[in-house]
Amino acid sequence: MKNPLWETLPTQVRAEVDALVMKGHKLRAVKVIRETLEEPRPGLYECMDLVAERFEDLGQRFTRSPTAPLDLDEPTAKIQALPYRPAAIEALWDGDSEGWMVDLVAVTIEPRAEHHLATVQHGTDMRLFNGEVPPWPEAQEATTIGRALAERLGVPFHFASPEKPDFAPRWWESL
Repeated sequence: MKNPLWETLPTQVRAEVDALVMKGHKLRAVKVIRETLEEPRPGLYECMDLVAERFEDLGQRFTRSPTAPLDLDEPTAKIQALPYRPAAIEALWDGDSEGWMVDLVAVTIEPRAEHHLATVQHGTDMRLFNGEVPPWPEAQEATTIGRALAERLGVPFHFASPEKPDFAPRWWESL
């Protein structure tokens, strides 16, 4: 059965929502729905239900699959394509509505920037309720690959909080 909210959206907005769904951008899709409609706007849960239905209708998984195991070749190729040599490899916690993940980045000083190399996620926050973490397997994997990359490049590896998700100080703050 079609969600009646879907029928109230203009055709171009439906196309935008479906494009976001195909890319896995649930929260952006919810935002587009809420911002499109006039007052009274639909509630957050109503929009989330519609987005979940669009995932199903389009044959997508609503929950994120764990990332494939990392190897050194892909992030190494990304580093080799950079215009500047990295000063460090850093692992950073990130999170969204599904759970925690770890991003591996190459950090440059001049210019001060970070370059995304990979994202590691092994499950949703349901793991917390099921008593499955810690240890955080994505932190362990990111640490192993990050250290190997840093060693290969002869630069430091930094992961301020490998034992738990935290927005800890960045590598360049220690300079």
